[in-house]
Amino acid sequence: MNATEPSERPASAPTTGRAGVKRSIDLVASAVTVPAWAAYRTSAAVVGAERAFPGFAQLFALLPGLTGTTLRRAFFRQTLRACGRDVHVGFGALLTSPEATLGARCYVGPYCVLGAVDVGEDALLGSAASVTNGGRQHGIDRLDVPVREQPGEWPRVSIGRDVWVGDRAVVMANVGEQAVIAAAAVVTGPVKPRQIMAGVPARVIGERGAETLATQAAAREPSGLN
Repeated sequence: MNATEPSERPASAPTTGRAGVKRSIDLVASAVTVPAWAAYRTSAAVVGAERAFPGFAQLFALLPGLTGTTLRRAFFRQTLRACGRDVHVGFGALLTSPEATLGARCYVGPYCVLGAVDVGEDALLGSAASVTNGGRQHGIDRLDVPVREQPGEWPRVSIGRDVWVGDRAVVMANVGEQAVIAAAAVVTGPVKPRQIMAGVPARVIGERGAETLATQAAAREPSGLN
């Protein structure tokens, strides 16, 4: 058999080739977004990063298709506190703070809203999900002062590795790794790793891997047969 025939080529060649193309595209996108990055830095020097950032993020949110996804990733890698490789931020998704972090390969669906939060590696955020900095961003105790003028609390919220947050869910507290938040759920308290949460307010309805662990435990028990 000729060494140049397809069956003799290394299996990793197509993957390596695709990775190279992706890197090249990311480099081009980084170059294209440099003027926007420079404009952002100039604006941030005048009004502060927290005020300058949302306008640029909103502009990039309106770019459609794969081009938009690629340019958003490039811009956020230059401006966020941290942004990993192969991040996907969908059309219309709004990041409100440059202090947010996005882990490698995480997916932020269309029309999501993220504050100064941490999204872990391989996490999935469904369409229109919202991750806020807690649920007490405005004080409500005084009646003689408008709510918008009362001081609030802004804790940093994290979404762990390999978490799945369903469409239109609202998350106001830390979510442990590999947990699942059902669509339209409202998370008001910390979620432990691998818990499955649903409802308003969200409550535990199961645990990822529980059936597998039970099956493994049963297999280890003596059968009682001689």
